[in-house]
Amino acid sequence: MDNKAGNIFPKINEIKTAIDKLISSDKKTILVAIDGKSTGGKTTLGKYLSKIYDSNLYHMDDFFLQGFQRTKERMSEIGGNVDYERFLKEVITPILEFKEVSYTPFDCSKFTLRYDKTLHLPHKRLNIIEGSYSQHPYFNNPYSLKIFMDIEDNKQLERLSLRENDDKLAKFIELWIPKENAYFKKYHIQEKSDIVI
Repeated sequence: MDNKAGNIFPKINEIKTAIDKLISSDKKTILVAIDGKSTGGKTTLGKYLSKIYDSNLYHMDDFFLQGFQRTKERMSEIGGNVDYERFLKEVITPILEFKEVSYTPFDCSKFTLRYDKTLHLPHKRLNIIEGSYSQHPYFNNPYSLKIFMDIEDNKQLERLSLRENDDKLAKFIELWIPKENAYFKKYHIQEKSDIVI
């Protein structure tokens, strides 16, 4: 697994060294954010790290806006297409208060929450949060380590074309990628990250 991860992520050893240093520190709670472009490898990295460390893994995709929340005003807000209020209330705040985290993930096929699948995660010292908008300024930077995953535009489109059907690919090109890029630019997400891959 280490060799495979090393091939996918040239800086995997740098990331592990940074996390190991945090674990050996006196920090009571450690939050790691993995932000970056679609198809950049955020989910893969998050899953890999959660397998080698005793940690909880949270996905920002579980907190996209429900249908009724997608007002014209909210969708025009840079970084506004994620339910950052709910993520702060249901994930970050309980983590910082050493409490269990309970939340209902978003269902992208129905644009609502999966009420049949409420998750309950016991408090753990190390918490990995992966996904675009994980470094949203609304969270007031609770992170001990911030990672940004970049990818060349042509490679991103190539990966999306393999993953998505034509309609969803068009939606990424016309809407989701421009929204992500606007968020990265406005809030200087890459520049403020500790490690860039």
